[in-house]
Amino acid sequence: MTRIISYLFCILIVFFVFVSSEASADDIDFQIDMMQSHFERFSKELGASLSYKGFGPAEPLGVFGFDVGLEISAADIDEDSDFWERATEDSDMPGLIPIPKIYIKKGLPSKMDIGAIYSKVYDSNISLIGAELKYAIAEGSMTTAAIAVRGSYSRLLGVDQLDLDTYGLDLSISKGFFDMTPFGGVGAVWINSKPKSLPTGLNLDKEDITLLRFFAGTTFSLSSLNITADVEYTKIPIYSIKAGIIF
Repeated sequence: MTRIISYLFCILIVFFVFVSSEASADDIDFQIDMMQSHFERFSKELGASLSYKGFGPAEPLGVFGFDVGLEISAADIDEDSDFWERATEDSDMPGLIPIPKIYIKKGLPSKMDIGAIYSKVYDSNISLIGAELKYAIAEGSMTTAAIAVRGSYSRLLGVDQLDLDTYGLDLSISKGFFDMTPFGGVGAVWINSKPKSLPTGLNLDKEDITLLRFFAGTTFSLSSLNITADVEYTKIPIYSIKAGIIF
């Protein structure tokens, strides 16, 4: 198990560096023929993609705990749809949008954790910040599961024509077995998508959208090193993996 976790960590680091420097997306740049129905569907997929991914075990870090690492998500969008073609500069968005992130989490008193992320999608005008606050309803033990509720927020940066914010609320459960901790959860994401600075002749209205979220995954632990893989469904499938150092 130790060797497997070490290999997973090395693979993740290489993959993160490759995606950050080589994988490309497209700039968000609304075309004049974009309609309100296109904007609504685009906002759902982009909002789901950029919503905060607070995946991991439900148990708290503890008042002195830190978790720092790298994370990457791949959002499985409908890249051939008319709304993505009308929402991007070159109509060249990949089927999987790679979203690499740096994250940090800190344990707080009263079974609470706070966290934040920053992301920049390579070769695109998409940047992202986000934050979370998690409260462990049950900390878990050798025989019982941990249960937590989490509130989260994310904001799109770098796109002149769009203000997009997401708010999330979810309930998760996890139970450790040896070096593995499976987890799962359900929640909701609220997306506020507001167009701005549009080209002459293009008129779009703000969209307020609510989506359900389902997620499940597993954390592999080796001393202070943790590798976590997760699959989420929020309108579209989103696949994530992260490596962190807990101390």
